[in-house]
Amino acid sequence: MDAFTAGLLQRIKSTESDLIRARESGDEFLAEVEQAELDDLHRLAAEHGVEVGSLRS
Repeated sequence: MDAFTAGLLQRIKSTESDLIRARESGDEFLAEVEQAELDDLHRLAAEHGVEVGSLRS
């Protein structure tokens, strides 16, 4: 796995965690920001042929 792919997958995993925490804390604004970031990261992954799958471990 190249550095770009590894970095992108790590950013997605981190953003997913941040989104979960924002939702659990009831911070709707932060949840929207994190969801938008996650959507952008998934778009970027798709544009570069990076398979995301399930990153939760």
